[in-house]
Amino acid sequence: MAKLKLNLHDIFNKNQKIEEALHGIIKEAVTKKIPLVEIIPGKGTGQLKKRVIRFLEKKEVKTLYHRIDKDSKNHGRLFVRFKF
Repeated sequence: MAKLKLNLHDIFNKNQKIEEALHGIIKEAVTKKIPLVEIIPGKGTGQLKKRVIRFLEKKEVKTLYHRIDKDSKNHGRLFVRFKF
């Protein structure tokens, strides 16, 4: 199964770049019809993960994907699943 991967470790403190990266990866998945996007906000304090989830829960973004899964073995990783 094809998937896209976005690691946010390098830009964790750059607000605008985080938004751009998230918009870009979601758009790419929709455009290329890729059913899975792995987003790695990292473990840290959990603030970046919360921010990613808030982004994904925006009305205009939420309509683009099917569901979000949290990795049960690694709480620093999220999976965004699409249905095409």
